[in-house]
Amino acid sequence: MEGKQRHMRKWETGTIAAVIAGIMIGGTAIGFGNSVITDSKAATESLSAAPDPAMPTGFSKIIERVGPAVVSIVVRENVEKTSSSGRAEIPQGMQDFLERFFGDDWQKQFEGQQGDQPRWKPMPQRPRIGAGSGFIIDPAGYVVTNNHVVQDASTMKVVLSDGQEFDAKLVGRDALTDLALLKITSDKPLPYVSFSKEGKTKVGDWVVTVGNPFGLGNTVTAGIVSAHHRQIGQGPYDDFIQIDAPINKGNSGGPAFNTRGEVIGVNTAIFSPTGGSVGIGFAIPASSASQIVAKLKADGSVERGWLGVEIQPVTRSIAESLGLGEPKGAIVASVMSGGPAEEAGLKSGDVILGVNGKDVSSLNTLPGLVAAVAPGKEASFRILRHGKEQDISVKLGTRGEPKQVAAAAQGEDSALGLTLSGLDRSTRAQFGIPADAKGVLITGLDPDGEAATTGLNVGDLIVQVSGKPVASPADVEKSIKAAKTSARKSVLLLVRKDDQQRFVALPIRDA
Repeated sequence: MEGKQRHMRKWETGTIAAVIAGIMIGGTAIGFGNSVITDSKAATESLSAAPDPAMPTGFSKIIERVGPAVVSIVVRENVEKTSSSGRAEIPQGMQDFLERFFGDDWQKQFEGQQGDQPRWKPMPQRPRIGAGSGFIIDPAGYVVTNNHVVQDASTMKVVLSDGQEFDAKLVGRDALTDLALLKITSDKPLPYVSFSKEGKTKVGDWVVTVGNPFGLGNTVTAGIVSAHHRQIGQGPYDDFIQIDAPINKGNSGGPAFNTRGEVIGVNTAIFSPTGGSVGIGFAIPASSASQIVAKLKADGSVERGWLGVEIQPVTRSIAESLGLGEPKGAIVASVMSGGPAEEAGLKSGDVILGVNGKDVSSLNTLPGLVAAVAPGKEASFRILRHGKEQDISVKLGTRGEPKQVAAAAQGEDSALGLTLSGLDRSTRAQFGIPADAKGVLITGLDPDGEAATTGLNVGDLIVQVSGKPVASPADVEKSIKAAKTSARKSVLLLVRKDDQQRFVALPIRDA
């Protein structure tokens, strides 16, 4: 039997998000444990109300209340594949083996007398059984789990901790946040738990997880909240709680509780070089999960607002170059052609500081704030442009995959280790610069200069310096001198490379 739990082998931290080197789904399901379910009267009440002990001596009381609402999810998947001709697909390795022994016409050895009908036949579909976890969120039988637990399922069963089994129906799922909502029907009210409504937990708070690791049935582990706002490379809405309570294959979709028995997160992934728990797990925060689940329950799917920009984090050097007191917000690196941002007048170089009155504390908070606004609705964006704050209203579109029109950013002058050139027919041909591109070309780079530390390269095109377009090396030098006069420690460049653009804060010093 195959269970499901995403796990990551390793990652390297980048400027925007952690990049996952490997994610695996797998495990072994060998049965389900038993425990006592609450009586029907208790089941009609939320299992999430109790005082919060500062230093619990144990978690048995919590588990007695919330355990019955945690379920095992058993999925059946059909895995047989056939080619368009109806023949069973033969793996490339097997084809190579057959060709080695039978020659190039190996297929004829397996054909019937007519030469048209294969002597081999597709293997009958052999279902694969997977196991995951979930939890009931109301007495009517709505069950929350991970999308990756059920996305390939042909049939699904929900198994309660007392062994009761129910056929489950998919209500909706959202791949971008890895959440799914199922529905089971019972003639009696079902035990349930509730999402926490008091905001995020604090690092160091107790956390208790209950789930179905390796198909064993309800298993309890405990630990603490290790970190918030973890990005693990799963998509634009990465914002995970990191916990050290051991979770393993099959725990996917199970709840993480606080000491009041409220769900603070939905377990979704682990970091592991071995496939087992090493104490680094990730849960979708309740604040996000509850909103997605509500949309799935109402509509069966999730529509998100779309702004149409590419963004970068505001680093300390970028903040200094813009005159911001501290790194905050998200800087617009490019505006997509025909998107809502362009129509509303947002520009490259704008720093988005807030959406509908909520602060954009970092780059990672912006996608969630935008996604929370329904497509077609207007949202108010507080931005910083040329050192002044202003509000701009944007009618958001529907998230899609629009064609991107943008450029890249970087730059500096010769005093900082750059050799610059204007654009002419010769330089455009030499460096492959499009005829419609404007800016100043970097033709030389001193490896010991300031610019070399920023990642600038020969062939990069400086489009703007300090928010002003540049067309000649003199324009670049003039803008850098102005930044020095203002006692800035860095100057912000917009640099183009092929069809990509980004901002670079270039350190400057007195000559």
